[in-house]
Amino acid sequence: MPIKIQRELPAYSKLESENIFVMDEKRALSQDVRPLEIVIVNLMPLKELTELDLLRSLSNTPLQINVSFLQMETHVSKNTSASHLEKFYVKYPDIKDKKFDGMIITGAPLEKIAFEDVTYWEELTKVMDWAKEHVTSTLYICWAAQAGMYYHYGVRKVFLEEKLSGVYLHHVIHRKDPLVRGFDDMFYAPHSRYSEACRRDIITNDKFKILADSKEAGIYIVSAENGKNVFVMGHPEYDRYTLDSEYKRDIAKGINPDIPVHYYPNNDPSKRPRMQWRSHANALYTNWLNYYVYQVTPYVL
Repeated sequence: MPIKIQRELPAYSKLESENIFVMDEKRALSQDVRPLEIVIVNLMPLKELTELDLLRSLSNTPLQINVSFLQMETHVSKNTSASHLEKFYVKYPDIKDKKFDGMIITGAPLEKIAFEDVTYWEELTKVMDWAKEHVTSTLYICWAAQAGMYYHYGVRKVFLEEKLSGVYLHHVIHRKDPLVRGFDDMFYAPHSRYSEACRRDIITNDKFKILADSKEAGIYIVSAENGKNVFVMGHPEYDRYTLDSEYKRDIAKGINPDIPVHYYPNNDPSKRPRMQWRSHANALYTNWLNYYVYQVTPYVL
């Protein structure tokens, strides 16, 4: 799929070097099609890496996508330059009167903090409320999945005894649901978190449809309101070395983390991590874009 982004975005040249079809504004204007309008609420600290991960994941359908990045006004990023945010990101007042085909809200390293204590919680809830009438389908990732379930449906957050970190085996439920179309019966996906959405709250709520689960990592994919909201508890967009970077960062901080499970060959952090989840991740994002965004969104937004 061609992704329409600004040519100056650092991810542009990297994606182009990986033979991923990216398109700048000039070429997009020459095509007589309406691109899907996708807004990404990027809450991750290393925003440029997350941009690259998500754009790579969104690049596998014949659909043209126009991507906008949204930042929180009430939070000052410590790990991304102000000039980058000023050039490539919009703020809520810039989009509040617009409509989008899809929205992605990323994870954030905030699992140990109560939702209401997050500095930008009020602003984020405003965006989630806005999406009800302005976005066809919203995809929530990791912490955002917990936050969205809590805010919209009252699902409690449960703290884990230790960090869940690694690549875990999952099984598909409701195989006929379009979101998991093309998935193998069993597939791998990365997780990196200190908490989870309460399993009991999910399985007892008839608004939820559980699409994938894991004996080790718990519930993974949940759909609500016929795909209006999709919750993914892990990080399918992660690159090969993302967990490796997090693990080494935690070591440098003196946290003494466990080695991410099912990740390094022979559990040896000196070896190149195995990439075991890319095909399922591509299928997940492609299915979401096709079946829950493109197929149901109005042509005239």
